[in-house]
Amino acid sequence: MPSEASPGWALLGSELSVLFRRRRTWAMLLALAAIPVLIAVAVRLSSSPPGPGEGPPFIDRITQNGLFVSVTALVVTVPLFLPLTVGVVAGDTIAGEAGLGTLRYLLIAPAGRVRLLLVKLAGAAAFCVAATLTVVLTGAAIGAALFPVGPVTLLSGDTVGTGESVVRSLLVAGYVTVSLLGLAAVGLFVSTLTEVPVGAMATTVVLAIVSQVLDSLAQLEWLHPWLLSHHWLGFADLLRNPVAWGSFIDNALLQAGYVLTFGALAYGRFMTKDVLS
Repeated sequence: MPSEASPGWALLGSELSVLFRRRRTWAMLLALAAIPVLIAVAVRLSSSPPGPGEGPPFIDRITQNGLFVSVTALVVTVPLFLPLTVGVVAGDTIAGEAGLGTLRYLLIAPAGRVRLLLVKLAGAAAFCVAATLTVVLTGAAIGAALFPVGPVTLLSGDTVGTGESVVRSLLVAGYVTVSLLGLAAVGLFVSTLTEVPVGAMATTVVLAIVSQVLDSLAQLEWLHPWLLSHHWLGFADLLRNPVAWGSFIDNALLQAGYVLTFGALAYGRFMTKDVLS
């Protein structure tokens, strides 16, 4: 006998299927995968290895251990490339359906508006996971192919084995994924405001950039802890021994606040949205 939750699971399965069958989605994932490859190849072909302070953080450690390709690639992609791709997906959630004229048909199904919003947010969250893992796994693969892989020296000076270093890399991937969830919720809300998906995508990306610009201004230090992007690069604390969980917890609480706030705003807007106009 089908359960009451079946329409929601079916809708989620359909959403994920549509999302990950789109050529645009795979094009963005391939573009993200190219970044760690370019970093690794550039370091490998360099006549002299980068020194401390030259280039992005951790790049000077790549020649010592290929697993640092993943971390360096995350440092490079977090400020712009990952928010850009998440903004595209999140901005398209509702506005894309409205622009295509399919939103009204989705709401005829027994899913309902609340369930549809939750499914759209879950789809955007799934892309956050996929995008982050694409960078991390591609970085680990190309790093292992071009550089030695072995025990890793952490930022605290301690050395851990390859197995634990892989776990640390996955923790960093989890941190970055959590960092992107707040942006996905912002994009969902913006997407309920328009029927033009390109506008929603652009607005979401611009908001991510504005947050980072504000976070760089010392005059607005009082505002920094509340900004969406404030903890985005705090995953370095996961590369210490023992793990410093403070940044992870602060980031998770901040992103949860954004998800709840903008999820509620999206709910308020979507429940009154005229999908027949």
